[in-house]
Amino acid sequence: MGGFSNGTGRDQAAFMTARIPSFTHFLSSYAPDMLPAREIGPLAGGSDVAADVIKNLPHATTIVAVASERGVVMAGDRRATAGNMISKRDVEKVFRADEYSAIGMAGVASVGLEFIRLFGVELEHYEKMEGRTLSLEGKANRLGKMIRDNLMAAMQGLAVIPLFAGYDEDAGVGRIFSYDVAGGPYEEHRFHSIGSGSIFAKSALKKFYSDDMPTTDAILACVQALYDAADDDSATGGPDLTRRLFPVIATVTADGFSRLSDAESADYAHQVVDGRMRAPDGPSAPLRTAS
Repeated sequence: MGGFSNGTGRDQAAFMTARIPSFTHFLSSYAPDMLPAREIGPLAGGSDVAADVIKNLPHATTIVAVASERGVVMAGDRRATAGNMISKRDVEKVFRADEYSAIGMAGVASVGLEFIRLFGVELEHYEKMEGRTLSLEGKANRLGKMIRDNLMAAMQGLAVIPLFAGYDEDAGVGRIFSYDVAGGPYEEHRFHSIGSGSIFAKSALKKFYSDDMPTTDAILACVQALYDAADDDSATGGPDLTRRLFPVIATVTADGFSRLSDAESADYAHQVVDGRMRAPDGPSAPLRTAS
C-alpha cells in the first residue's frame, strides 16, 4: 500500500511506520533539508567576507554549573556580543532539556538555540519510541553525536559548545558534562564553566565551592562566579540592576527541573551586588593547611 501525503510531497506514512529511536537519524534519512545546516556554502567576496559575517553574528558567552547536595545548579549570564559590540542584553542561555536535565550553550546564538530545540525533540522522540527515557549518560552521548554532526559548520565558524547537566536517577546525584567541537562528552566533577568568561568563573568557583553544598549556597556560588567573569570578560554581562536583567538560574534535583523566577534570581543578584559594594573582589576563602 502506498503512503499518503498532506500536500507537501512527503510520505506521511513514514512517521507512523518508522521505529528509529533517534529523531535526528530519522529526519536525516527522511527529510535532511529540515535539519540545521551542517555547512555553509561560499559567499560572494570569499572567505574574508564569510569570516566577517560569522564574526558579527550574536555569540552567547558564559555558563556555569555546580553539583549540589540535592542535584545540580546551572546559571548563565544574559549578554550576547557581535564582534566588539553588545548585540543583546537579555539572551537566555540555560534551558530545560527534559524533566531531569538542563542545557546551556556558548557560541553562535542562533545555531545554539536551534540545537537546543532539536535536542529536546530528540529526547521526547526517544521516550515515545522506546517507552522509557534515556539514562543521563545516554542523553549526554546523544548530544555529543549531534554536536559531531555539526563539525563541518563549526570548522567554518558556526560553532556551538553546550554544557549539559542533570540529576542521575540511578545514582541519586547531579552530574555535569562538557563537550568539544567534535562532540566528545567529558564528565566534569564538582563544577564547570564554558564560554569566554569561563576561566574567571572557574577560578571563582575554586574559591567558593565546597562538597555537598546546599542548593541555595550552590546558586549563590554560581552568581558570584558569573559576577567575577563579568568583572574581567567584556563579553559576559553582570547583573543589570537598572534594566532588571539577572542571570537565568535553574536547578535539577530528584523533584525535576526548576527554573528560578525572575524575582528569585534578582534576590540572589542583589545579595552579590550588595556584598561587592563592601568588598569589590568578593568574599575570601579561608586558607587551610593540611592536618
